[in-house]
Amino acid sequence: MDATARAFGYRRGVPGTLALSATLAALLLAAAAIWSVRAAFRRARRRHGADLLRQVNALNELLGRLTLPGPLPPFGHGSGRPDFLLEVARHALERRPSIVVECGSGLSTLVIARCLELNGTGRLWSLEHDADFARFVRGEAARLGLERLAVLDAPLVATPLGDERWLWYEPSGLPDGPIDMLVIDGPPGRVQPLARYPAGPILFPRLAADAVVLVDDARRGKERRVLARWAREFPALAREVRGTARGLAILTRGR
Repeated sequence: MDATARAFGYRRGVPGTLALSATLAALLLAAAAIWSVRAAFRRARRRHGADLLRQVNALNELLGRLTLPGPLPPFGHGSGRPDFLLEVARHALERRPSIVVECGSGLSTLVIARCLELNGTGRLWSLEHDADFARFVRGEAARLGLERLAVLDAPLVATPLGDERWLWYEPSGLPDGPIDMLVIDGPPGRVQPLARYPAGPILFPRLAADAVVLVDDARRGKERRVLARWAREFPALAREVRGTARGLAILTRGR
């Protein structure tokens, strides 16, 4: 059997047209699969390009609002995206909160603290379970001359809530007054299922009448389940979800 016959699927005892049809069908299926993969890749590339442009524009506006005396530290995989940080800055600058509480520190800590400096009022308390990272954030705040904040060493401790026990921040360093702005971006989801849920029963009763709650990663399944549970347990809170890269949930109780 020569190479040409083998290429077209000819086999002894099988009609040539049947073998050729089977080969052509296989080639067509392979071509369709390749086209489908390439089309999906092009769509993903367009989405990635659009998101990248959105993040660049958000970062440009954010830096224009903050007028920091030095650069922000580098963004990492777990850092808040620029579009989320911009929303945080907008709320802090427009609402001029007196008491801000943050669950999980990072770039958002520096952004909020700078906004409070620009406002000339307010103070931030940031709960951080990782002592080394808390020390890093405090160092970055000092480098940028930010003073209206306290990054609290708040290890995750067993916390009973009703019939359930959770791991959540040790909150003894928080102030006594009503919370005007609450930013929830921790604990990490790997700690336990619905890791951010305890912030609701622990901190929502302390919200001021016109407070705002900002929740990052609202697109993720775990956070959606947390938000759904909060909606059942705190029906007075209105919820809005904005289309940031990871999803931003905004909860309010009056204004």
